[in-house]
Amino acid sequence: MSKKLKEFWSGYNFIVIFIAIFAAYLIINGSETSWTTITNIFLHSAILGTIALGQGMIVLTGDIDLSVGSNFVLAGGLTIMLFNATNSVFLTLLCALVLGGAFGFINGLFIGKFKMPSFIVTLATMLIYRSLSQYMMNEKGWTRYSIDATKSRYRALFNFGNGKLFTISYLAIVFVLLAFLLMYVTDSTKYGKRVYAVGSNEKAARLAGVNVAWTRISVFVIAGLCTGLATFLKIAKDTSFDPATSGKNYELYSIAAVVIGGISMSGGKGKVLGIIFGTMSFTLIDKIITALGMNALLNDTVKGIILLIAVGLQMVQRRSKD
Repeated sequence: MSKKLKEFWSGYNFIVIFIAIFAAYLIINGSETSWTTITNIFLHSAILGTIALGQGMIVLTGDIDLSVGSNFVLAGGLTIMLFNATNSVFLTLLCALVLGGAFGFINGLFIGKFKMPSFIVTLATMLIYRSLSQYMMNEKGWTRYSIDATKSRYRALFNFGNGKLFTISYLAIVFVLLAFLLMYVTDSTKYGKRVYAVGSNEKAARLAGVNVAWTRISVFVIAGLCTGLATFLKIAKDTSFDPATSGKNYELYSIAAVVIGGISMSGGKGKVLGIIFGTMSFTLIDKIITALGMNALLNDTVKGIILLIAVGLQMVQRRSKD
């Protein structure tokens, strides 16, 4: 393998993985493939991808967030209740962002300020947030959090969630714009360099004057804001949340999308760009399973195999450098 090919593989193997999965999808789907089915890949990646972008910021510092799925559903339920009470799309978006950011801040405070392990903290808040969401539902006697369709702003919200600009979903556009924003932040700002520094070597970063505690708190807040935005996108698209199943396994899927996207779980290495491709790869796996007519219960089996292959390829890449 030439030097240039090795450099490309080292920096952009997530593109190769995506192209391989996409090619398999085109072959399997055959004549059923259309421009709409291709653009739907972006649409169906938007909500999980938005969460994965925030997860990626955390993983770059060497931590993880297991609570994003529970944050997603609790913030979603409370946000729907606010829309039904206010009939305001702006306040609905603001509520989703504030709640998501607040739940993320709680995680970051324990991890950054009190130096508790992220796995334990976010495992605890995962249980707390999901439990609170289900408790609220049971106490009200509801089965779902649902937008009141009689509200005058319901249609505007629904049209945004299901509308398109030149055949591209608004949700997909939001996802891509957010990805470019975080790419700029991580690649071209001092803050981004601090995030990578903390993930690469926390002790060295501290000696260099980086406020490690604040940096850790901030990435969890960013992840919370991304989850809050994903909550708003979900509400706009589907107008409801099920507290038992909405966001289920999103913490694992978002981590998997980040890893397939080439970001190292040890922190300090990888590109936000890869998360776009990692999330779309995950979406394509679902579509391949559907096209093959496989049992949906095998979905996670296939995803697990793809994840192992992706991590294995990354390990081979690192060993070749050593």
